[in-house]
Order: sequence, then C-alpha cells, then structure tokens
Amino acid sequence: MMKAVRMINVHQPLEMQEIPVPEVGPDDVLVRVRAAGICHSDAHYRAGVSPVRPLPITLGHEVSGVVAEVGRAVSNFKPGDRVCLHYLVSCGTCNYCNQGNEQFCTTGSMIGKYRDGGYAEYIRIPARSVFHLPEEIPFEQGAIMMCSSATVFHALKKVRFLGGETVAVFGAGGLGLSAVQLAAALGALQVYAVDINPEQLRLAEKFGAVPVNARETDPVEQIKQFTGGKGTDVVLELIGLRETMRQAVEAASVFGRVAIVGLSAEMLEVHPYRELIAKEMEIIGIADHLAQELPVLIDLVCRNKLDLTEVISHTVPLDAEAINDVFDQMDQYAHHGRVVIVP
Repeated sequence: MMKAVRMINVHQPLEMQEIPVPEVGPDDVLVRVRAAGICHSDAHYRAGVSPVRPLPITLGHEVSGVVAEVGRAVSNFKPGDRVCLHYLVSCGTCNYCNQGNEQFCTTGSMIGKYRDGGYAEYIRIPARSVFHLPEEIPFEQGAIMMCSSATVFHALKKVRFLGGETVAVFGAGGLGLSAVQLAAALGALQVYAVDINPEQLRLAEKFGAVPVNARETDPVEQIKQFTGGKGTDVVLELIGLRETMRQAVEAASVFGRVAIVGLSAEMLEVHPYRELIAKEMEIIGIADHLAQELPVLIDLVCRNKLDLTEVISHTVPLDAEAINDVFDQMDQYAHHGRVVIVP
C-alpha cells in the first residue's frame, strides 16, 4: 500500500488515502515520486473549472522521481534512474500521435486528470512518457519543468516567436518566470512582465524583463509607451482572468500573436474588425506541450539558460491539509511562484 492525496469530489477538499501500489505492465515504469509540483490547473480541477474523471483520482501532473521497477519490455530505463515525466500518456499510433501532436491523441490521457498522478508515493506510467533527468537538475526543478516551463516553451513555438521580437508576459508566477527566461534565451529584443506582486516583478526584472506593475498603472498603456505605441509582437496570457485576457489582446501589435494559456471559465470578447481584422492579429489557444520539445527544454536548464531555483517558492510534504491550503490561496490568486510536494 502507499499514501496518496486524492480528489474525491468537485468543490471538496482533497483527502489522504491508502491505495495499492500500481502493478507494472510490460511497457510501464514504476516511479517513486521525489517531487510533484502544485499547478494552478490542479486548483481549477478542484473548483470544477476543468473536468476530471474518474473520481476519486490522485492529482499531480508535474512529477519527477526515481525508477523503482520496469516492465519486461522496457530496455531504456532501470531501477535507480533519475527521471521526469511527460504528463501526456498517448497511444503513439493514431493520426495525432503520428503528426507529433499527442496532446490530441484519440485514446490519450493526462496524469493527474484522467489517470492517477503524482500526489502519491509512487506512480505508474508508460515508458514512452518517461525522460532521463540529469544529475545537475534537482528533483523539484525537474518536476515543475514538466508543466510550467514546458507549457510556455510550447506557447512560444505555437505563436511562431522569432528572435528580435518583443514579448509581453501577463503573469509573473511559476509559468511567467520561465516564459521571461525562455523568451530571452530564444532571442527576444525585450520582454515585459506584467503582474501585481512586487516580489514576482522583482524576480522577472532579475531575469531581464521590464517590470509592469498592473496595480499601479494601466499595463496596456505602459507597454505601448515602452514600444512607441505599437504594442508587442507576442503576448503570453498566463492568468486566465477576463481582465488580463482583454489586456493581452489590447497589448498586441499589428501582426501580433496572443497565446491564451491560463485556464478560465470566463468569456473573452474581441472586436472582430478593430482588434483582429484591422491588425491581422491572431489569438492562439495553448493546450499542453509535446514530448519532442522536452529534450531541448532539459538541455536549456542544464546550460543555465533557464534558472528554476527562484521559481519555486517553497515545498510542502505529502499532506492533504497543506495541499488544500495552497489550493485555497490559488483560488484567490493570492499565491505566486511554484509550490512543490516532496513526499
């Protein structure tokens, strides 16, 4: 048996349960969890913003750890290997998988959403979703890299970001601090970080961004002032509030591309002529990330192009009360940075 913190019902606190250690199939890897990040999406699941099934389920899709056991058909991993997990479990044979777009796999599932995730002592996952974690990357960083960093890296690719372009990042939390660094590493002319938290803005500035305090100024006006009235070529919206989504659209330049990343149950209203047609501006939805992107991301961390040390605010034990408390703060948008569970 093992301990797992599980979601029993929507709108109710997570609970600690004792459940069996998963049995390993021929193509599976059993990982002893060493770190599991708490993503804002997890709080959205508890709040019913995004559906989760079946219930009860173990949440947690940002996971790293040590291989405990491998299936008989697995040859590229062995017990004791340090690993991080791609949270999408896909078939590898459908049209989407063959195109390298496994986030839309016809039979795929996401750990911590449609199958048991990493808020536990052990997790079972197919070997195709497992990646070696280099010794120089701590487990805590390896975990959050698998979602917050990977998602914004995917967002920058989806908006066709090019070196020499300007970028605005709405939300300087766990995703935003990765976005600031990745945009800079990929050649951004300038990155603007928008938030209301002075500490997060301080960190964004440390990583090279121009801070924009939305509590003290209109961020759209400020960004346009910085850019000579044009706005930025690329905008990443990482919060999911109606106000910040509107601001993201308004901050985009002619030919601008806006990536909507933050989960939201709110509607986004756009003026079709003034904001889309007249500017040939694009609004692009971002769903997850791809396995093919992860080796590059891991290499960027190893090369110190992406520093996740200060992205993590603190760690908590595998404890339902502690995790629910973090969720409560996230529900009020009162917590910034990434919290990591260390079983």
